[in-house]
Amino acid sequence: MSTRKIFKQLLRTYAERNTARRGVYQHGSTWELSHTRFHSTGRDSKVAGSPVTTQTDASALGNAPVFRGHSSEFPCVTANISRGPEPQYDRVVTGYKVYHHREPFSFQYNDCVLPELQVAYETYGELNADHSNAILVFTGLSASSHARSHEANPQPGWWEQFVGPELALNTTKYFVICANHIGSCYGSTGPSSINPLTNAPYATTFPIVSIQDLVKIQFNLLDHLGIKKLHACVGSSLGGMCSAQAAVLFPERMNRLVSISACTYSHPASIATRYLQRRCIMTDPNWNNGFYYGKAYPKHGTKTAREIATISYRSGPEWRQRFGRNRIEGAPISLCPTFQIEQYIDHQGERGSVMLDPNTLLYISKAMDLFELSREDMKKITMPTLVLGVTTDALFPVWQQREMAHKLMEHGTPTTYFELPSLYGHDTFLLDTHGVGTAIKGFLETTMTETTPRITLSPFLHY
Repeated sequence: MSTRKIFKQLLRTYAERNTARRGVYQHGSTWELSHTRFHSTGRDSKVAGSPVTTQTDASALGNAPVFRGHSSEFPCVTANISRGPEPQYDRVVTGYKVYHHREPFSFQYNDCVLPELQVAYETYGELNADHSNAILVFTGLSASSHARSHEANPQPGWWEQFVGPELALNTTKYFVICANHIGSCYGSTGPSSINPLTNAPYATTFPIVSIQDLVKIQFNLLDHLGIKKLHACVGSSLGGMCSAQAAVLFPERMNRLVSISACTYSHPASIATRYLQRRCIMTDPNWNNGFYYGKAYPKHGTKTAREIATISYRSGPEWRQRFGRNRIEGAPISLCPTFQIEQYIDHQGERGSVMLDPNTLLYISKAMDLFELSREDMKKITMPTLVLGVTTDALFPVWQQREMAHKLMEHGTPTTYFELPSLYGHDTFLLDTHGVGTAIKGFLETTMTETTPRITLSPFLHY
């Protein structure tokens, strides 16, 4: 045989062997090699983590190795689409009072107007004779008006350890008011509320809301309650944005300002985080452009959105200490959760997916993204102010609280700044009763006069 023929034969043999090794792949339930098809004989097991063994005609495949792969069953994905409790937010129907705003309410954006709306609120403590001891608490994105348990609703409130006798918001001294934001779903008018003109939920016909809108309607509530001036406005996260906005819009109606884990504008990383949450919901097929009420619930997208939110609410140092790289006992090695931190995120997403109306998350998170106070706005904040930040906060990083305090001090606003080295990230305002609670209590109960020194130089060289 000539050298040329030997070389051609070697090339042909190499090509055939290479095809046998690389060309066997799964296509549906069929195995393909070049242009010849061979049906698979089945799987050893359908349990996630179990290998898949496929046997084919040995004479057809020659010396090709038997393929043994991984199961393509993923119960951690398919089970969560329909598993779990029904939405809970529509069951919060007791324990709060309702303020009916029976006049047209104009929104900041798009020339939108609602003919009327309502605000759910709860109060704690007693209003004094001259109505001078009131504190307005603005909530975060997910919270209801139920800050503390009381006779009409004995369930623990979202700020149970901060509101009450001798606590941070001392109800033996102060009359504390907490309202549910408009756009939410816990008694105040929002996307899930019935439009009286159509007798159907507003859904995404509900107006885009702004932080200004959230604040203005709650000051209408204060008018309803006969309160002309607050002892203080207190808020954390979204609530901290609202309390700062209130100080800009109504500086003559509040004596003190408390802003916790908040900012004067949303920075790009926090906008991006909330954008991804909205995308998860809006790309769920069941979202249906927001008209899912009474139909299939967009649970899968909402669950993923709440998982992303959980990552932004807590901190890496906490999770390193709490979970490390610990694995789930008995979990097979698969693409489903292996580590305890994955299991925790899955649990939080599952729980959160039914606690808040998905459209509420869309609307309120967008209001947070749009928020910004200008330098001229900041000059209007003249009352004594407490700014509190947390070093591990990823969603509202501590440099934003430093920046806020710096701007206030530049304008001569008497400013107290606390920075807490807490493990709990953004959620510190819900969990750290000692650090956060002590700072709030001391600031609210300290006597301040016109001669209280104003700090005009910022101690923060970098923020």
